[in-house]
Amino acid sequence: MELTSPRKAAPGDKVAVVSPSFAAPGFAPAVHEQAMARLAELTGLVPIEYPTTRKLGATPQERAADLNAAFGDPEIRAVLATIAGEDQITVIPHLDADLARADPKPFLGYSDNTNLLNWLWTHGVAGFYGGSTQVHLGPGPAVDPVHAAALRAALLTGGRLEVTEPGESEDFGKDWQDPAALTSYGDREPTEPWTWAGPERSVTGRTWGGCIEVIEWILTAGRFPADPAALQGGVLLLEGSELLTPAREFGWIVRSLGERGLLEALDAVVVARPPTSSFEVHRTAAERAAKRAEQRDAAIETVQRYNSDAVIAVGVPFGHTRPQWILPHGGSMTVDGAQQRIWADFT
Repeated sequence: MELTSPRKAAPGDKVAVVSPSFAAPGFAPAVHEQAMARLAELTGLVPIEYPTTRKLGATPQERAADLNAAFGDPEIRAVLATIAGEDQITVIPHLDADLARADPKPFLGYSDNTNLLNWLWTHGVAGFYGGSTQVHLGPGPAVDPVHAAALRAALLTGGRLEVTEPGESEDFGKDWQDPAALTSYGDREPTEPWTWAGPERSVTGRTWGGCIEVIEWILTAGRFPADPAALQGGVLLLEGSELLTPAREFGWIVRSLGERGLLEALDAVVVARPPTSSFEVHRTAAERAAKRAEQRDAAIETVQRYNSDAVIAVGVPFGHTRPQWILPHGGSMTVDGAQQRIWADFT
């Protein structure tokens, strides 16, 4: 795949803040307002909202119209999703690929935004996995340092950064309706070392992937190139959502990627530390650790069944836990199984 890496923004430029899925700013405006202030402070960029950014219940056509307007406006130099949701797959058919290709801009989003990142990827435009304003900029006493560094690199400076372990993680934050959400993180706990598998070699390749539940939808909808060679030599990013998909089902989806021929084409697979609890599901620390271990084992066993030469890293902080790294989607990453280190190219 030949992909274009959009040029970076500069302080003073305008950035679109859109809600391609759920309009979280309309549900929790105080968190959104704090996120916009922090975005401007961290980057020097000017956030621009669109008609559906705060509109709860906006139709797919309305949300697509905002995305098309953002991609088509020459004054907009990047596009950020406020959060994800579960129905962005219905927005994709209404998007104008010519607008996205004519003036490529960095797009940042995760989870359900895997739909939009994959759509850009199939049309030759690289993006970034991560960067929800409502989850990673608005809540808490401050923006996590790893997230701030990756955000500036994705939007402004580019460069090559080592993906490091912050040493703590939360599965979910405070209820946005609680004023404490503006000043307090969620319950955080120490993290485990990443697990490495496969050969002790260093590989560099373009990334593709995202939220595993959404990847299943994308493949079912037929929105991925039929030829597995599209991922040849690539790095697969996989992470689970707040749905807390059981390890067995996680493994089944990975197995389907193998049967499709995608795993065989890859040089590396990077699996995120998964959330194992939620507002609705409460588990002890030991139970959470056990669930993470189950998913780790399912991921490694399944990948190696189809590709014993792939370098595998499990537990990397991106996706639905926080602190969260923003990672290239369609850009380049180096996964070094010998040094057990990862670098991301934010060009």
